[in-house]
Amino acid sequence: MAARRARDFALGAEQGQLGDETLGYLQDEVRRIAEQYPRVPLSTVFDDLAAAQSDAFRLIEGGRARPSQMRQLHVLATLLSWHMAKACHDLGDESSAMMHARAAGVSAEQAEHPALSALVHGLKSLISYWSGRGEDALFHARRGGAEYQQVHGTVSVWLPSLEARAAALLGDAGGAAAAVEQAARRRETVEPDDLDELGGLLTFPAEKELYYRVETEVLLGQGATGTATGAAAEQAVAAFSNPDAPFWAFGDEAGALCNLSVVRLHDDELDGAVDALRPVLDLPPAQRNRGIVVSAQRVHRALAHSPARSSLLARELAEEITQFSPAAPPPAALGR
Repeated sequence: MAARRARDFALGAEQGQLGDETLGYLQDEVRRIAEQYPRVPLSTVFDDLAAAQSDAFRLIEGGRARPSQMRQLHVLATLLSWHMAKACHDLGDESSAMMHARAAGVSAEQAEHPALSALVHGLKSLISYWSGRGEDALFHARRGGAEYQQVHGTVSVWLPSLEARAAALLGDAGGAAAAVEQAARRRETVEPDDLDELGGLLTFPAEKELYYRVETEVLLGQGATGTATGAAAEQAVAAFSNPDAPFWAFGDEAGALCNLSVVRLHDDELDGAVDALRPVLDLPPAQRNRGIVVSAQRVHRALAHSPARSSLLARELAEEITQFSPAAPPPAALGR
């Protein structure tokens, strides 16, 4: 409460033109939220995210900013709206997620920041992908890659990786393979930018690229523990096993574990599949975002086609996945 009161004072105290302290506050909030978002339950950061986004909009609309400050305000508004879109998506509210993503796109255009615009297209692809709309996911990923070829940060690798997953969701093995190869080529020419410096979900390291590649192959029905996909699935889980790693995200760790569980089911290793999925099923409700729930449901579908599906262990696992409910929205998210 004291910190919130200090924020309100700072935002209201600088009368007339927007001051450096107010801009500095918003910059600090964006950096903190970007760092914490993939590591903590959404309820931990949602209220601060919503407040900071509202502050950014108010400062843009209030007429206090100098022309030289407006671009930075639009950059900050883009980043905050981007995270708000991700938050709504994580809560299963696709309509609100797309609304905030479009707001982020408008601010990115005003900021004339190509990497941010590319990032927004990537988020639209991600939202569509987890909502089961493969064609839309493919469209947004390809559009971002085509329109912002001059971008050399890791978002340039994220877009074809998103394209690969979307193509795999549609059963297009050739398109998925081509996108995976494109992502690998873009990785070779990456020049980290200001988004990579912020980190969190705004950067796409090689470990995430591996996780996406494995998921692409799993969606296409490839992989068993003795195959290249199986080995890569093990590597992806190992990569996200250390919460102290700078790129770690609980959602990516859960996704990698779900992919490994499916791979083991392809190899009729029911015990191994259960072991891989156990840390996911043990996540507290506050961390069960949409992507994690959908990933667990994919294990459920793979289990239904497993030769061991009628065993007691398989039936118990299927029931536990069925009861794996998504996170409840924070009070401040209701009605947004």
